[in-house]
Amino acid sequence: MTRQKKTILIADDDADVLLAASMLIKRRFAEVVTVSRPDLLPEFMGRFKPDAVVLDMNFSSRVHNGNEGLYWLKRIKAISAQTPVLMLTAYGDVNLAVRSLKEGAADFILKPWDNDALLDALEKNLGPAKKERGGFRPETATRMVGTGESMKDVVRIAEKVAETDANILVTGENGTGKDLLAKYIHEHSRRRNAGFVYTDLGAVTESLFESELFGHKKGAFTDAREDKVGRIESAEGGTLFMNEIGNLSLPQQAKLLSVLENREIYPVGSNKPVKTDFRLICATNLNLHDAVEKGLFRQDLYYRIKTAEIRLPALRERKSDLRELAETFSDEFAIRYGKPKIRFSPHALRKLEQHAWPGNIRELRHAVENAVIMCDDGLIDEKDLSLNAAFGLSADPGTAVNNLEELERLTIVRVLKIHGGNISRAADELGLTRAALYRRMEKYQI
Repeated sequence: MTRQKKTILIADDDADVLLAASMLIKRRFAEVVTVSRPDLLPEFMGRFKPDAVVLDMNFSSRVHNGNEGLYWLKRIKAISAQTPVLMLTAYGDVNLAVRSLKEGAADFILKPWDNDALLDALEKNLGPAKKERGGFRPETATRMVGTGESMKDVVRIAEKVAETDANILVTGENGTGKDLLAKYIHEHSRRRNAGFVYTDLGAVTESLFESELFGHKKGAFTDAREDKVGRIESAEGGTLFMNEIGNLSLPQQAKLLSVLENREIYPVGSNKPVKTDFRLICATNLNLHDAVEKGLFRQDLYYRIKTAEIRLPALRERKSDLRELAETFSDEFAIRYGKPKIRFSPHALRKLEQHAWPGNIRELRHAVENAVIMCDDGLIDEKDLSLNAAFGLSADPGTAVNNLEELERLTIVRVLKIHGGNISRAADELGLTRAALYRRMEKYQI
């Protein structure tokens, strides 16, 4: 194989790592330079002008938390912003590695590395596809579409952590597509051929928690007429997605933590453990760090479920994606309702851009579906976009609501009024679980 005429700089304080990595990388690249002291990096960057840097996350200084790697990453990027930096990290530092991607790293490689994966990562970031690194592709799942940098970063990080077995915590407001991101991660993981099991913890009552998650044996309780396999066992070899993880009570949290630590479950009515092998992805719209501070969420469980954390931006933070998302939805609903290709008028697009989108992508999808049904002649105009009506808000232009929490409160009040106080119908209209709607009603004293 012809070696590329590129210079690769490897920085690591472990002599064995430097030797092994340099011998490997020399198979494909003409020159390899190694350095064991990070303080020499600026000098080596200037002297050798490397085409790429392989940088360890931890060095043998007084600091052992991975932040030293982030510091030297920033120094390297300050010297040469275009030079791709690949971070070497141990499994336990995956969350730090994700932070490194946000700080400008091109990729991260887990120790002990796979030889082909390390070489391929270098070639990917040095080759013609350099601008597309991170795997952001046009065929990204429908409701994750977007050319904005925020979503490119989300998808890039998601695809990297998907390659590991790290537990992932997905955060973001309601309606941002946390479940879709979880499915996307599963489909890009080594577990893609096994099941993806969805569990809405907001809909699981305290009394049924163990039966739903762990399963039960026939006769374990009054209504247990036959054996039942729980959600965790159903996810064997695959991915278990736990939505609304912040809803768990402290006793439930203790039971889940025990499963994650021991990797086994006890079905209700059985004293025989069942071994488990699944990848856990959790999602919440709550600030779990604050919940830990208030004693509402176990700190040990919090760190267990967030080896890596990915935050989905609210739709108002990615307005540049609005048109692309709206057109994606309009194409979907035009096919569903047997209509020709549909376009948006400039006035309709302006109206979309000016809306606050408290319901995020879920609200946008709902609004576009309604507009597709209402529009004539294949053109969605401003009059077809009943944005306020879609989520129960007053259309009076004089009623300007700038505070998002007040907007959410008014939305809930209006939707409850429309449905005559029926919680189930109102929750469905708002895209919430009943438990989530009750929490908001309590929050706003409705």
